[in-house]
Amino acid sequence: MATHVDTPAAPSGPRRLKPYQLSIAIGSFVAAFTVVSGLLPLITGWESDSPIHRKVFGGIPGPLKVAFYTVIPVMILWGSFRFADRIRNWERGAPDRRRTTTKNVKNRLADFRAGVYMKTLLRDSAAGLMHSMIYFGFLVLLGVTTVLEIDHQMPEDLKFLHGDVYRGYALVGDVAGVVFTVGVLWAILRRYVQRPYRIRIKTKPEHAVILGVLLAIGVSGFGAEMFRIAENQASGMNVDHEKWSVVGYPLAQLVDGWSVDSLQTWHQGWWIGHVLTFIAFLAILPITMLRHIFTSPLNMYLKDRDRPKGAMKAMPNLTETSLESFGASVVEDFTWKQLLDTDACTMCGRCTSVCPAHATGKPLDPREIVLKTGEVMAATAAHAPGGRVTPPLGTDPEITIGANSLFERITAEEIWSCTSCKACDEICPVNIEILDKILDMRRYLSLMESNFPAELGNAYRAMENQGNPWGMNQGERADWAKDLDVDVVDPGEALSHEYLYWVGCAGSFDDKNKKVTQSMAKLLRRAGIDVAILGPSEMCTGDSARRSGNEYLFQMLAMPNVEVLNGMGVKKIITQCPHCFNTLANEYPQLGGNYEVIHHTQLLEQLIDSGKLDVSNATLEERITYHDSCYLGRHNDVYLAPRKVVASIKGIEVVEMSRNGTKGMCCGAGGARMWMEESIGTKVNDERAREALSTGATRVATACPFCYIMLDDGVKGAGVDEDQVRVGDIAIHLLEAIENGERELANPGAPLLDLDNHVNVNTPVAGE
Repeated sequence: MATHVDTPAAPSGPRRLKPYQLSIAIGSFVAAFTVVSGLLPLITGWESDSPIHRKVFGGIPGPLKVAFYTVIPVMILWGSFRFADRIRNWERGAPDRRRTTTKNVKNRLADFRAGVYMKTLLRDSAAGLMHSMIYFGFLVLLGVTTVLEIDHQMPEDLKFLHGDVYRGYALVGDVAGVVFTVGVLWAILRRYVQRPYRIRIKTKPEHAVILGVLLAIGVSGFGAEMFRIAENQASGMNVDHEKWSVVGYPLAQLVDGWSVDSLQTWHQGWWIGHVLTFIAFLAILPITMLRHIFTSPLNMYLKDRDRPKGAMKAMPNLTETSLESFGASVVEDFTWKQLLDTDACTMCGRCTSVCPAHATGKPLDPREIVLKTGEVMAATAAHAPGGRVTPPLGTDPEITIGANSLFERITAEEIWSCTSCKACDEICPVNIEILDKILDMRRYLSLMESNFPAELGNAYRAMENQGNPWGMNQGERADWAKDLDVDVVDPGEALSHEYLYWVGCAGSFDDKNKKVTQSMAKLLRRAGIDVAILGPSEMCTGDSARRSGNEYLFQMLAMPNVEVLNGMGVKKIITQCPHCFNTLANEYPQLGGNYEVIHHTQLLEQLIDSGKLDVSNATLEERITYHDSCYLGRHNDVYLAPRKVVASIKGIEVVEMSRNGTKGMCCGAGGARMWMEESIGTKVNDERAREALSTGATRVATACPFCYIMLDDGVKGAGVDEDQVRVGDIAIHLLEAIENGERELANPGAPLLDLDNHVNVNTPVAGE
């Protein structure tokens, strides 16, 4: 299941098992092995003669042993068929390149380890620790049982579970049992007493069943151990070695003095109860969310893909393709990996907790996108008994699904609420790709049904007719540079400059962001960077068109851009817009445009580090907070560069908002939301602006034109004037700091600091 066959095998090649057949084969093997492991000791009669060991099935009558080795294999086999039904559901999806190769195997194993080691879960330390206790406790207990069974099969001279090895074995088993049981009790307390919002809103009866079964496994295991030790002690056996069972032995002393017959009855009763809880575990494993024990590690292993983190899936040239439908409207339009996601979901709600749309009262809940997709897939499983399998999580009886359309359960309002900030993907502990699903459904709504917000249509027309979503005259693109001596190159000529400065639509037309462009141009000149711009020949990169699902318009804008850039021989591009940065760097290669793209904050960091940009006197005696751009941060993992640029300013006090870095909150403009009205709930930018203001900062630094506009509007909307809190791009703050330092140097009366000797250079020295 770790690799998916993207193309049919050649007829002459060897026939390969399909993934669902592999599930049945594995289940059949495990079931057969279980039966053999029960029969073999009866045939061989191998028993340990050490007084310090544990007799397998000691005190358990033959009929119960037969029942054990009959029922357990049947349940394992039944479970493998139920998993096969689910896997056949994934196979309904379209191909997805997730093959394991020599190039990606290292990344695959690293992703798998990060998942099973709970690295993402442990971002929430309490919940992560709780889950780790259950998970690792269960794995150790499973290992303890397996080790006992392996020793059971060995000849006398190869048996190893005796003496000190047994003492250590007993200690490990009991400690693991305590860790597991405490973890389950903690989970019950968290879900039914503490009741965090993201957990409370999706708690279903099956959660009680799962936690009840897990708790029963832990408690009944200790109960069976307690009476086994007490029975042996009452029979006159030396059980001093059982003192290493740090839970079972003390419990056994509580019933010291009971008759052997009573203890034997109680032991058998607890043993039966323990086995029944394990059978219940096997019964609910494939039909409840407990299945994520298997599906989540598989999903983690398959994280690595053949496109950059910030890139959308490529589509064929829409003017030439024979495809009749675009995007995703039915289950089969998603890839098999996107369908696997729905069964890998742990329903933890971390995606819900960080979604800016959900937090501000919009219809979107990322977890619901996954669950609803899974519900439609489960309800239309024609291959399964009854034509359906159990949904990812139990649903209300009144919910009915009559077709395999995703929009049976998902509304357009949910899809259009997304800001494409990628917070849901970033925080998911099992690497579910939620944003891809939303964007694929947007492609269908936009291209096939023209079902998009009316105001977005205005941006579409502006991009199509004027080459930019602002609807401005292309001839005005370079007006910001009239007094700055910036070279505007002819796209018909080869680029003779080191860098092409891709200004972007906002940097060219928006009054706020023109100041960013001008500041950056001045900084580049100070650093001696050889740069030119396209001016009127630069068109929108198409980010907003693509993120809103209009792939046709994206290609209409992007293909001419690629043709121009390639024709000029462009190698290096500077951008100040993370959306342009992401599109040029990660998505233009899909169209044949391969360039070395650098964001202006990264370039500024390099220039400062190399000394090309002198900031030795840059000074601002202010408190500043930096807002992470989603397309610079989560989409491209650029977090430190902008912070280092800000930190290079002397006198500045840098404070972080409560949500920063990978957990930073979106400004609300991504995913083409810049061009849509926000009429439901609180405005995302207002919420983020309040968070910025709560830091007490007198300056807010941004690294994205959309973020600049949204936060500036949010701060002003909160009634705070610009002379109280100054919002601006990092380039603006840095240039102001440099110029401020130069003014101080030019004013002899100002107290200046000699940084080498740490003295005031204007203070008279004795004897002068």
